[in-house]
Amino acid sequence: MHRLAVATNAETFERMQAPLAARDIEVGHVETAERTLPLDESPFSEYDVGFVYPSRIMEGAVVDAMLDVPWVNDREAILRSRNKADVLARLGRAGVPVPETVVVSNPASEAELTAAFERFDPPVVVKPNSTTRGVGVAKAHDLDSFLGIVDYLDLVHDYRAVGDQSFLVQEYIADAADYRVMIVDGEYVGAVERRLPEASREQGRWKHNVHRGAEAEGQALPAAPRELAEDAADELAIPYLGVDLLVTDDRAVVNETNARPTIDSATKYEDGFWDDLAALIRQTAEQ
Repeated sequence: MHRLAVATNAETFERMQAPLAARDIEVGHVETAERTLPLDESPFSEYDVGFVYPSRIMEGAVVDAMLDVPWVNDREAILRSRNKADVLARLGRAGVPVPETVVVSNPASEAELTAAFERFDPPVVVKPNSTTRGVGVAKAHDLDSFLGIVDYLDLVHDYRAVGDQSFLVQEYIADAADYRVMIVDGEYVGAVERRLPEASREQGRWKHNVHRGAEAEGQALPAAPRELAEDAADELAIPYLGVDLLVTDDRAVVNETNARPTIDSATKYEDGFWDDLAALIRQTAEQ
């Protein structure tokens, strides 16, 4: 039996314990954040493999040193996926369709910001480069509103301890279906569509993040979007990846990726999902 270290105690940890135990993989929680860690001895049990590298990179390095195990998604995979601009640049250069995007390294002059805004047909989406769950994402319908959003970002970025002082300006793709596609070891294993309740849409809300009130429903995607998600995971070389697609009647693009995707209920994925995930974990352990 392999022992798997999981650096989260949320939904994914709870959902994976029984299915992986049935496949001879024991799942254990490794607490990495909001605690004290003496460096002279490890407080952790022995493990054979880690699931995904801890989200807090600094504490994660300490835990990584103490556990001394290979990770299904290692530090490089987490950092690559977290950098939205890096992901879109890599995918775009590889011919994988992505939204039109400008990355802004703050502070930028008003002339440069205006030129960036004017590349698009409003509205534009403004999003921090390295946040998750839709945090800080805004939509600007005109130049004054856009520059006002940037003013608030300036206030945040003015604090010297803020490491990432970049953000994205991106085309707004209206009426797009929002899919989270799960890829395990390069292969499609299922997808959910994230959709806001009708009442929320009538109020003008537009973010389809589950943590913002959207509901995730399992979907059987056709071949083309499946292949698009697989191409993205292959180009990024991340074994366990959530790929966010925006799909309209005439196009599909990779909007973001997540190397720490939450596992939803198994009914929303293809048959064999847990077998594929267990095989990837064993493969990583034996490297």
